[in-house]
Amino acid sequence: MFKESKRTVSAETVIGLGTHVEGKLVSENGIRIEGEFRGDIDCKGDVIIGEYGVARCGIIARDLTISGRVYGDIVVKGKMTITASGQLHGNVLAHAMLIQDGAIYNGSCRMERAAEPRTRQLQDSAEPAAGQSQLPLQAKDAPAASTGVAAAAKEKARQAG
Repeated sequence: MFKESKRTVSAETVIGLGTHVEGKLVSENGIRIEGEFRGDIDCKGDVIIGEYGVARCGIIARDLTISGRVYGDIVVKGKMTITASGQLHGNVLAHAMLIQDGAIYNGSCRMERAAEPRTRQLQDSAEPAAGQSQLPLQAKDAPAASTGVAAAAKEKARQAG
């Protein structure tokens, strides 16, 4: 009579206003903090620090939105946003960052993009096949390269006079 369907909506973990939590929080889904949290957060989903939320911790997350106060170092695989009411006191490693007018940010920031999968494929396909010489390209082609450089130098000298 009733079909069981797969749930695509992930439940969020909420630390409500007036709640104080200490420890390590590990989550596959999103986390929202409206109260106070001390410790470490490791989240594969999004983390939201609400307007009255205070996080005194290191945070690892996919995306992070700060509307309250955060004291600690941040690692974000996606985008970090500090809203106009937000404060961040700590260092950041993120792929993208948005700081709205009125926000407070004290710390250093490093932005990195993930390595593209094509780079990995090119390196794998560049390996020599079995039986081929594994000498570096420069060593195999050294005579040709040096004669090319010498010829270019002679041509420049001839043109100069």
